[in-house]
Amino acid sequence: MTTNTGLGFQGMIDRAFSGLAEARSSLRPEIAVVETGTITQISAGIAVVKGLPNAGYDELLLFPGDAYGLAFNLDQSEIGVILLSDYSHLKAGDEVKRTGRVMDVPVGDSLLGRVINPMGQALDGKGAILTQNRLPIERPSPPIMDRAAVNVPLETGIKVIDALVPIGRGQRELILGDRQSGKTTIAIDTILNQHDTGIICVYCAIGQRSASVAGVIATLEKHDAMSYTVVVTAEGSSAPGLLYIAPYAATSIAEYFMEQGKDVLIVYDDLTHHARAYRELSLLLRRPPGREAYPGDIFYIHSHLLERSTHLSPKLKGGSLTALPIIETEAQNIAAYIPTNLISITDGQIYLSPEQFELGILPAVDVSKSVSRVGGKAQYGAYRSVTGSLKLAYAQFEELETFARFGARLDDSTKATLKHGQCIREYLVQRSSDAYSVAEQLSLLLVLTAGMFDDLPQDNIKEAMQAVREAAADLPAALIETFKKADKLSDEDKAAVIEAMKPVLAGYTESIAPDDAGL
Repeated sequence: MTTNTGLGFQGMIDRAFSGLAEARSSLRPEIAVVETGTITQISAGIAVVKGLPNAGYDELLLFPGDAYGLAFNLDQSEIGVILLSDYSHLKAGDEVKRTGRVMDVPVGDSLLGRVINPMGQALDGKGAILTQNRLPIERPSPPIMDRAAVNVPLETGIKVIDALVPIGRGQRELILGDRQSGKTTIAIDTILNQHDTGIICVYCAIGQRSASVAGVIATLEKHDAMSYTVVVTAEGSSAPGLLYIAPYAATSIAEYFMEQGKDVLIVYDDLTHHARAYRELSLLLRRPPGREAYPGDIFYIHSHLLERSTHLSPKLKGGSLTALPIIETEAQNIAAYIPTNLISITDGQIYLSPEQFELGILPAVDVSKSVSRVGGKAQYGAYRSVTGSLKLAYAQFEELETFARFGARLDDSTKATLKHGQCIREYLVQRSSDAYSVAEQLSLLLVLTAGMFDDLPQDNIKEAMQAVREAAADLPAALIETFKKADKLSDEDKAAVIEAMKPVLAGYTESIAPDDAGL
């Protein structure tokens, strides 16, 4: 049986050969020069590479098995490389290639609700990160002319912070204290309080245990906070190079949202592990050690990182990036090298006292050692008109409390000061994940500064404060709006709140009598 194709078999062969000849004649192979190097030495987290004469600082290098590293030491005859991936399969003699690009990270709205590592790889089992935009992890901080004043408060929902150590949007407020004193709890509670504010949050876990990070993620999911949060984590078992780049990658993700005109909050938990990872890498790369064996540029890497947090000017859409770096102290030594560096870089600090933590005064914020150098200018005027004397009164109480323990005979004035201080302390106590609104805080503060709690029995103060908190929701809407908009609370507004709370406190004026039925 013969099939008539119109060309015949020989014609089809001639046409195929003609097409091959045409393709061969049009082919113009491009000759590209590819630089390759060789691993000469490899150790914990670093590699030494010979070759690659044109490699640049911080350039991403490709190792066998799709492992990556950062060119860090550019010596005359070799390159010191920080490894960012699993390097157990690498050995001396393996080939290394240049990529021609610096380390970058995916950015975009698709990252919200996701858990990723500093390389931008998903860790939550929800599939790959789908985004078209990437930003380098190392970026210059905004110049001074592109910045605006910090003038909008960041509401944390934590009474002691909002009243006495306020934070503004675009500020860098350090959180420091000994191990297990509640540092992470304050940062997470601040994230939870941004639920209805439109603020995007980035939580960067550096060198934390997997169980700790999982606990934080579970808390965020429980309170529906993952919808506006990105979690970047480099666990303690990760390569030291990942710990080093983690805060820079998280900051680039946060900067993307800031440049869209949004307000962003970033938490670095914690920079102690970051400094230790950088010290380890520097010593392995044989850089000269300095104080406490840290390299000479340890101050620069943190200042360079935190300077990227700012409030942009209106011409750049007016976004802001607020940083809450966390530092762990040892035996309450805030004069150690890394804590003093960070204190000098940031715009204030929140110090957590282990003594207060042991006494159950939570959050354990030491008011006398905590300060905000910027937030007072961004604080609501209503707070400033109420809290002016609160810090001084509490400091006087703490000093008198020490002497009162010796059992000395006290006059009525001293007893009144002690009772008022106890009421202030009771006000500052707050459970975790229990945020207070502005109206609730100011209602309590007005009643507190008016001395209305001082006349109540000590056993009733806690319940009375809870009753005032609940009654704050019934205040007139216009008055609640005044709390946020007025430069200063008028005497009429203060009197209105106090008059509204008098009936609430009326039922707590008598002590709870013991049951005398069995006497």
